Amino acid sequence: MTKRWPGWVYDDGEEPDYRFSFANERTFLAWIRTALALVAAGVALDVVPLSLPPTAQRLSAAGLIVLGCLSAAVAWLRWALAERAMRHSRPLPSFGIGIWLAVVLVAAVVLLFAAAL
Repeated sequence: MTKRWPGWVYDDGEEPDYRFSFANERTFLAWIRTALALVAAGVALDVVPLSLPPTAQRLSAAGLIVLGCLSAAVAWLRWALAERAMRHSRPLPSFGIGIWLAVVLVAAVVLLFAAAL
């Protein structure tokens, strides 16, 4: 059998049912889609002229781009931890950062609407 990367995920434990691994990968890809959407929204916010102060518009755009990059990194970490838990027949790890992502996104939208008024 060929060695798979990352070793800290695949090197020990038993191979889980492939359906669970595929479901974990689909969740990972959904988070990657979200990350790409956040980066695209940040770029669009920076490019499209709005009636916002330029500093607020730039900071909001940068915040969305950083949030998108953070989402991609967290997606990979979440995938790896879930895969490892499945290989060891342990409960899946909790995912507390999801609520913080939602809170930050809602706050960003509220601030943008407030600044646009």
